[in-house]
Amino acid sequence: MMWFRAAAVLASLCVPLTGAIFPDEVDHVDFHHALLGTPTPHSTFFHRPSASSNASLLYTLSEKLFIGAVNPRDGSIVWRQDLAKWTSTGSDTEGFLRAADGEFTVVSAAGNAVLAWGAVDGKLVWDTRFEDGEVVKDVEVLHSEGGKVGGARDVLALSQGKTGTVRRLDGATGRVKWEYRDDSGDVPFQVSSSATEVFYVSLQSALLKGYKIKVTVLDSQTGQQTRQHVLSSESEVTSPDSVLFVGANAANPLIIWADKSFKALKFNIIGSKQVNTVAVDNPSGEEVRKVNVHAPNGQDSPSHFVVHYETENGSWVEVYHVDLESSTVSKAYQLPHLGGSSAVAVSQRAANAFFTRATESEISVLSSTSQEVLGKWSLAEGKLNGAKYSAADVVTRGDSASVRLAFVSDSGDWHLIQNGKTEWTRHESLAGIVAAAWAEPVQHEDLAHELEIESHENVLAAYVHRLKRHLKDLERLPAWLQELPKRIASSIFSAEITNLDNFGVRKFVVVATERGRVAALDTGRRGAVTWNVKVTDVESWDVKAIVASSDIASIYAGDGSVINLNVTTGDVVSRQSLDSKIKSVVAIPGDTSPSIIGIREDGSPLESVGYLVTLSNDGRVLGWAAGNTQSPLWQFVAPSGETILRATSRPTHDPVASIGKVLGDRSVLYKYLNPNLVLVTTIGDSTASFYLLDGISGAVLYSTTHQGVDTSQPITSAMAENWFAYSLYADETPESPAKGYQLVISELYESPIPNDRGPLGSAANYSSLSSDGPPRPHVLTQSFIIPEPISHMAVTQTRQGITIRQLLCTLPRLNSLVGIPRPVLDPRRPVGRDPTTAEREEGLIKYSPFLEFDGKWFLSHSRDVARVRAVIAAPTLLESTGLIFAFGDGDIFGSRVAPSQAFDILGKGFSKFQLLVTVVALFVGVAILAPMARRKQVNLLWKR
Repeated sequence: MMWFRAAAVLASLCVPLTGAIFPDEVDHVDFHHALLGTPTPHSTFFHRPSASSNASLLYTLSEKLFIGAVNPRDGSIVWRQDLAKWTSTGSDTEGFLRAADGEFTVVSAAGNAVLAWGAVDGKLVWDTRFEDGEVVKDVEVLHSEGGKVGGARDVLALSQGKTGTVRRLDGATGRVKWEYRDDSGDVPFQVSSSATEVFYVSLQSALLKGYKIKVTVLDSQTGQQTRQHVLSSESEVTSPDSVLFVGANAANPLIIWADKSFKALKFNIIGSKQVNTVAVDNPSGEEVRKVNVHAPNGQDSPSHFVVHYETENGSWVEVYHVDLESSTVSKAYQLPHLGGSSAVAVSQRAANAFFTRATESEISVLSSTSQEVLGKWSLAEGKLNGAKYSAADVVTRGDSASVRLAFVSDSGDWHLIQNGKTEWTRHESLAGIVAAAWAEPVQHEDLAHELEIESHENVLAAYVHRLKRHLKDLERLPAWLQELPKRIASSIFSAEITNLDNFGVRKFVVVATERGRVAALDTGRRGAVTWNVKVTDVESWDVKAIVASSDIASIYAGDGSVINLNVTTGDVVSRQSLDSKIKSVVAIPGDTSPSIIGIREDGSPLESVGYLVTLSNDGRVLGWAAGNTQSPLWQFVAPSGETILRATSRPTHDPVASIGKVLGDRSVLYKYLNPNLVLVTTIGDSTASFYLLDGISGAVLYSTTHQGVDTSQPITSAMAENWFAYSLYADETPESPAKGYQLVISELYESPIPNDRGPLGSAANYSSLSSDGPPRPHVLTQSFIIPEPISHMAVTQTRQGITIRQLLCTLPRLNSLVGIPRPVLDPRRPVGRDPTTAEREEGLIKYSPFLEFDGKWFLSHSRDVARVRAVIAAPTLLESTGLIFAFGDGDIFGSRVAPSQAFDILGKGFSKFQLLVTVVALFVGVAILAPMARRKQVNLLWKR
């Protein structure tokens, strides 16, 4: 077997050092879920980007601060922008997205920045930033007649810093035309406008409790204050959330709030001091839990709005009309109370407004002027899927209407229903994955388990066990025979040459999200979501690890809770709790299933199984021996002035195909293959140090320190086989003040001399706990300047480790994932000279200090894979092929990788059909020519 492995290694060196995803393999060997995140209710709408066209796009600003335009036809992303990256704020910052009908720009705001984007292509039009410490509280498009100058409407921005500030920004350039500062200390709440005035709404703390609503009226041209008044609302408004609605334009210039029990609504037409009170007519008698107000936002829209009341078991709707001349509000009509969840949306066409109500049984469209139903469509049970909020686009033809309703379900996913038919679903709840793990489908796990049992029995027992297994398999024979013609036809005519599901290429990925959801993605069906369930109700789920074994996936949380789910169905099998809170989880491979050990926050294991290396909260690396969970065998403490950043170990599955590297002259450099190595990263004020420890004894085998390091930049590392790599941002050389991103690779050998085993000699084994300690490796190191930072590193995995490895690097600035072939990073590349003949035979190339990321290394191809937090890899039953899965706070990406090319499967260029036709043609030819040949031979005999 060793000759085969050696031949495979030599053959792999002859393969071009590429791992490209070719254009015809995109969406064939990989999949990409471009996610936005759960849409926010007040920043999701249909918008016509051109006044000359009736076509609309669906726009949203998500909870993750992604801005995007979605094609309503198929749910594909037309364009998107990461607002958190543009504004340098966290994704948990409040954001805003506004647009005026027919405008070619949409305006967003987050942090201290207001940005305008092209509504069609998503390109940045202008960018305005305020003083540091200011936070934008509201942004509105000015609808007044003088608000449109130079082809774009001006923008009103309200921010809060040392003072509350209202600014008017030029719609074409973002330049500040005027600003008004409020030094009163009130809480800025919202801005609104009429044809000639701007209204600044703030909340003034009352003497005892609650807030009074203060309205400051500003001249729209100069920003000068013209008048100011305060509304008595302190008995109802206990927090900013108590204000239900503030109209942003002259069509619906209203402030609406309610008392705590929702028994009365208060209305004020902005600019007047009059407050109208309307008693809430509750037909259900149940306690009102939530009230939502919806109104059209167009300048020409009627002054109508709808109030949506929600109770525990149902909801009802009331429609109101506003008389601006008399400053009164009247109820036009009411829709009945219906059970179940529901959603209400408002849309506008020209000067007409429409209200769309979606319940669990039907969708109906009504005019805002009367209770006449313009359209009604029945829904199948569960189709609405617990809608939380929605946006609608209504088109009328005579007395009938057509509607597209985009709604967000309780799960956080985004759906669109057109005239009662579901058009698409976007799994936005998967934006925010905190942990992931590979899982085998149940049938593959069962077979592996049965084969493992047979391998541990004697010959006779194994034969009997296999015979019973084959007899049991006969139960599936009828179904197999029924599918056989289809499988034969698809095998011959399909573009996929071979179905690789039986070779471990099809796996499930079990993921956990920060909102308490667990889902399974099928990599064999382009990442299709097999199931998605909510298992816990939390705002931020602290998942430490997911461990999948057989058909059970176990989710371990930081509070010590463990949730076990069925991998195939997603059903919760059981719940349990560990003895204490945990910092991490260790999975030790076993014969049938791994042993799971929880690690407490102080670094101590909950139980003792073998040797463990842990990291404590107080910044120590601890080594534990079997049978001892009270005191560590050894501990590593960072030197004074340094803090431990992370500890990295070799992957659990890291087979070694060869114990040495064959050189060009046929000599061998023996690899330092210590399975217990730990790479500890520490940082100081402007330094980064890396310590290579022996995990059994705690001895420091190697260390290095980099000066002039920017510790605010990503510092990441990875280990495999006999090498480790790390990346940082530091001085290029100790003598040079120039800084750059560096990628450093180090290889470990037993000795610098070929054919020498070093201190170990020919020893069959050794102990790290001996008096001499573990032998120290000979380390070869080389560094490269790279053009981009690397936020995460991983290593590809194959079944036997024969295939060359790739260093998987996440590039956050390019939103890409690259796989750098290991030979490119070989520290033995000759420096300052061309390689010799022997070195070229090894595959070595001349060292270049700058490592440009080759386009063929981009595993994500031309895709924009945003906010990847981590990458996990898994082997398949094919030695040439491995699997990778990237996840994080944004997108999901998965792919098959073949670093040495797919040498053990047929390529896509191989035609089974052509081969079959050739064989048949040869058979027919032989059948026809054979009698002719025999006849000729007989005739020749007679002629003699």
